[in-house]
Amino acid sequence: MTVRKNQAALTADEKRRFVAALLELKRNGRYDEFVRTHNEFIMADTDSGERTGHRSPSFLPWHRRFLLDFEQALQSVDSSVTLPYWDWSTDRTVRASLWAPDFLGGTGRSSDGRVMDGPFAASAGAWPVNVRVDGRTFLRRSLGTSVRELPTRAEVDSVLAMTTYDMPPYNSASDGFRNHLEGWRGVNLHNRVHVWVGGQMATGVSPNDPVFWLHHAYVDKLWAEWQRRHPGSAYAPAGGTPDVVDLNDTMKPWNDVRPADLLDHTKHYTFDV
Repeated sequence: MTVRKNQAALTADEKRRFVAALLELKRNGRYDEFVRTHNEFIMADTDSGERTGHRSPSFLPWHRRFLLDFEQALQSVDSSVTLPYWDWSTDRTVRASLWAPDFLGGTGRSSDGRVMDGPFAASAGAWPVNVRVDGRTFLRRSLGTSVRELPTRAEVDSVLAMTTYDMPPYNSASDGFRNHLEGWRGVNLHNRVHVWVGGQMATGVSPNDPVFWLHHAYVDKLWAEWQRRHPGSAYAPAGGTPDVVDLNDTMKPWNDVRPADLLDHTKHYTFDV
């Protein structure tokens, strides 16, 4: 059984293997396929039309399947690798261990956001940004610039306390757990972290930054934690809802998996805590 670990608890060898698997997926072209898929969905998902990956109830199961596919791609390179998660409610500064040169590297330079250290810096020559929103081909970050503070544990707990998964109009204006976790309302958890990291993470091509996977692994963990706290609270909507993915509808781009199939993560992996 795959066990997803807090990135702060990874050994030096686990970090090395994870980075090596990422670099191989980039080298063989599979990595950019994930970036392209994410960008296509984030551009297409709108409040007033069909929405699948974002601004909708299926935000959480869609990303769960997306992460599973990516984790399996990593394991095709190195079977020992699993997706770590970044608990940004605890590791909240630019000095946190994940930003060290032996792992993801640090923030970008002030002039253009270019990441200057670590294995994904342009100078290392192994991480060209091919699926992009502008002409810049290097990884960019601006940690803590556009948004100064990452979410606190108290803010996380306030969202986990919500008892309703989602509710009409099932978009970025909805109340409920999903939308407050996604960040369009309330204390803003998921969206705020993307903006705090900055650079490509603040765009539709956010998977260009490997921290995307650690961020979403933690969002996924929070969903699992919410499910444990509220066993009587179901995924919504259950059926007959236009433009969104109901419980037993299949999700694009796979068309072979429903939110109902992804409610129990323990079929695929567990967390270290």
